[in-house]
Amino acid sequence: MEEKSPSRKGADFCSLRYGLALIMHFSNFTMITQRVSLSIAIIAMVNSTQWSSPSNASFEDPLADTLSNPSRPIKELNARASVYQWSPETQGIIFSSINYGIILTLIPSGYLAGIFGAKQMLGAGLLISSLLTLFTPLAADFGVILVIILRTFQGMAQGMAWTGQFTIWAKWAPPLERSKLTSIAGSGAAFGSFFILCVGGLISQALGWPFIFYIFGSIGCVCCLLWFTVIYDDPSHHPCISAREKEYIMSSLAHQSSSPRRSVPIKAMVRCLPLWAIFTGFFSHFWLCTIIITYLPTYISTVLHVNIRDSGVLSSLPFIAASSCTILGGQLADFLLSRSLLRLITVRKLFSSLGLLLPSLCAVALPFVASSYVATIILLILIPGTSNLCDSGFIINTLDVAPRYASFLMGISRGFGLIAGIVSSTATGFLISQDSETGWRNVFFLSAAVNMLGLVFYLTFGQAEIQDWAKERTLTRL
Repeated sequence: MEEKSPSRKGADFCSLRYGLALIMHFSNFTMITQRVSLSIAIIAMVNSTQWSSPSNASFEDPLADTLSNPSRPIKELNARASVYQWSPETQGIIFSSINYGIILTLIPSGYLAGIFGAKQMLGAGLLISSLLTLFTPLAADFGVILVIILRTFQGMAQGMAWTGQFTIWAKWAPPLERSKLTSIAGSGAAFGSFFILCVGGLISQALGWPFIFYIFGSIGCVCCLLWFTVIYDDPSHHPCISAREKEYIMSSLAHQSSSPRRSVPIKAMVRCLPLWAIFTGFFSHFWLCTIIITYLPTYISTVLHVNIRDSGVLSSLPFIAASSCTILGGQLADFLLSRSLLRLITVRKLFSSLGLLLPSLCAVALPFVASSYVATIILLILIPGTSNLCDSGFIINTLDVAPRYASFLMGISRGFGLIAGIVSSTATGFLISQDSETGWRNVFFLSAAVNMLGLVFYLTFGQAEIQDWAKERTLTRL
């Protein structure tokens, strides 16, 4: 009971841990912009009405042309950007290829981040992803195979970066502030999606689609410098943290294990139904989210028949709602817990229910309002916004049930989510290639069904208590 005194002193929004959340927000912003860049650029890359050329025909790179001939008009450079003959099925494979790479590194990077530290793991992943983004236009000129390979390696780099975050929060986030801190950091992904979709179309129209990759790849390199300079793996080693904040964080996490772990209890994890509830939640959540992030510009362009600039701006609006709901959801969740209004498991299941049920209802309604411009945009805004309420639900549930293995389990959880992303991206490309109208309807109906199955499983088996196999055991030497 005496540990409550530091909590009042430590809850300071000007503290270092909230600064860490903002830097991680910027890192997530950077990574998602690099990932979603292709979703907005591909509208121009495959727009056969702009330029009729052989598949993967290579023209002079606009960036190189600008440097060699700065007097050349921007519009002329834009017209020279290559256009590729990629079918919807091929686009689906390209979109999902980044998920293949993330899956390959999620589990090993989560385990290694817990042993060697997340700072180097996350920073290296961000740097590699940024450099590969810069080379994407060049890879596209060499062929679709090289684009798929590059996106796969970029996924491996981002998998290293995504997973390491939970290793850091396991040492930096007091239990009553976990939802707030992780939601501030996580909202960077939603804000990044908004920003890239909002300005990506404008960049493509003004400078040419390759500059989307050049600009956001460069921003990532700058972010790496900030990351390696400011971030530390735990508060005890940070040179700028105040004694009061360090004491508050360390005391609030005193009940958690801080000793290095020699092995991972795989068998116990496999038999743990609360973990499977988290995994199914991730699978359901990522299924619909991947479709929205990947295909939203294409959906707006084909269904509402708008140009690339307006498509990008309209596609960005849903992610303002997503970013806002992520932060507000985290604040509300921690408010309910700090005032003891609801139990921890009730809060997790409440936000999981809202984050899976509400977007499903919106997705089911979309095909019936396709003729209404305003109604379609409203529903598209609500889907990502309500879906991100899951960030205060099962998304951070691994910190509750197994804080010692949070990073490792987050890797597995995201692996399930990314498998869903691969399947949903490929299936969406196949369905809409058959018939656009019925294809989109089947896409949204299937997504709602997947969400409902995941929600039922999580409500049935989800828990928030530390599992027995995740507790620290003291060994007595004779």
